[in-house]
Amino acid sequence: MSSTFYFNGSILTMDAGNSQPEAVLTNGELIQAVGSLDDLRAQMPASTIERDLQGACLMPAFIDPHGHFPDPGFIELFRVNLASAPRGDCRDISTALQRLADKARQTPKGEWVMGVSLDNTAIAEGRLPTREELDGVSTEHPIWVIHASGHNGAANSMALQRHGVDKNTPDPVGGRFGRDPETGRLTGLIEGISAMGDMGNTDFLIDRDRFWQGFNATRQEYLAHGVTYAQNAWATREMLDHFASLPADQDPGYDLVLLPIGELEPELSDGSSSLDWPGNPHFTLGPRKLFTDGAFQMQTAYLSKPYHKPIDPDFPQGMAYVTEQEHRFQVTKLHDLGHQIHCHCNGDAGADMFIDAVELALKSNPRSDHRHTIIHGQTLRDDQLARIASLGMTVSFFSAHIYYWGDQHYSTFLGPERAERISPAASAEAHGVRYTIHNDASVTPTRPIHLAHCAVNRRTAKGRQLGRGQAVSALSALRAQTIDAAWQVFQEKGRGSLEPGKIADLVVLNRNPLVNSEKLDSCEVVSTIRRGAVVWTKQH
Repeated sequence: MSSTFYFNGSILTMDAGNSQPEAVLTNGELIQAVGSLDDLRAQMPASTIERDLQGACLMPAFIDPHGHFPDPGFIELFRVNLASAPRGDCRDISTALQRLADKARQTPKGEWVMGVSLDNTAIAEGRLPTREELDGVSTEHPIWVIHASGHNGAANSMALQRHGVDKNTPDPVGGRFGRDPETGRLTGLIEGISAMGDMGNTDFLIDRDRFWQGFNATRQEYLAHGVTYAQNAWATREMLDHFASLPADQDPGYDLVLLPIGELEPELSDGSSSLDWPGNPHFTLGPRKLFTDGAFQMQTAYLSKPYHKPIDPDFPQGMAYVTEQEHRFQVTKLHDLGHQIHCHCNGDAGADMFIDAVELALKSNPRSDHRHTIIHGQTLRDDQLARIASLGMTVSFFSAHIYYWGDQHYSTFLGPERAERISPAASAEAHGVRYTIHNDASVTPTRPIHLAHCAVNRRTAKGRQLGRGQAVSALSALRAQTIDAAWQVFQEKGRGSLEPGKIADLVVLNRNPLVNSEKLDSCEVVSTIRRGAVVWTKQH
């Protein structure tokens, strides 16, 4: 086993005391010692590699607290990227249609053409394409365009036919099909995960070969940004089977926690066709995932008060994805089975549903350390944060929304007052709620330094500071993507901080991110170390 001695730079351990020692010594895949130069030099083997940081900063590698690995790789390899600024350059529907047409010409007739990342709030027309517009691209290919949020999409006639829906198909609970108000004919719009079905899954149209291609591409992207541990936070049975195809003794070059769909239990774990999990140490089955609502861009996030500028008078507060009764059943079931639950709750009314369900489950079956987690929690109120703290729950905030959609929150979704509180991390701290922050890739790209910058400086894409009072320190934002992120999925004993015995997942930054934090996004990853080995280095 090779040893490496890191010294002559700032070192941020993210341990309980936030210590900043002089040196770190790794041995093989683990951290051997952390402390003074003299003490570590005295114990390092003769063959130790010495790495002079030359004033750079060493800290734990980043952990993605919520995302959909390896979906980003699928986008670049197999789908048509229709993202608008600041994530891309698709400015209007005509541009989107042209890109889909180009893809259709390269695709055999009858095979799917899938566009992704189209954002109605960032293109000229302010909407998704219609069925007729997509039919104009091709009537010989099923065409499916999924919204940037992942919660809505638009389909052409052949895609609707393949999906098995027509104007007589009733809207499912928590979903709806767009219809012409006069004729009832489907417009192509599909909203909500229950209505999208398989078409809303990140592994839609992904076979085994494509899965591993996407995995390898996403791994390289994440390592380039210092992320060595990530999530697939909505793992279908098919996705789990793809991961399970890796033999138990093989290292895929990346470590992940997988969150199976909560409704799959208990059959997934203990049924006649239960998952045959190979026990690969690099893929861990973690919390089970549930939803209560949708997303803000098409106003399907469920709010306790109407949207600032509602787009659908029939749903001025958005909509719940599930009935209260069914949600309570699912939460109680998973809680009683001993699983941790991560639940998508964008709106505060959606969060109320989950908090209420957890409270009921705990009354009938107390568990002292469940760590049930609200995912996104963008509009959490102070009364909710107080309840979350009392119930032993935790939150992962979608702080990147401040930059990517903060201007729309201010002008359209929430209005000035509520927009000032989106992703209220400072209020969570004040209530004693341990939290993380995330990008939710591929909704926004996994960029941990920029994400920390969002939580610390709270600037929108147009430069507005949105909620100065909810800003947190750079240290808090970094802990939220290292030790706190490890803790949130019960991994804190093995990773997330620079302490002896933990996995040697490290990142070297060009400077100390705690200094000049108003320009935190000027920090850059110099190199990424996974399990003691350098796996990515910035090329000069």
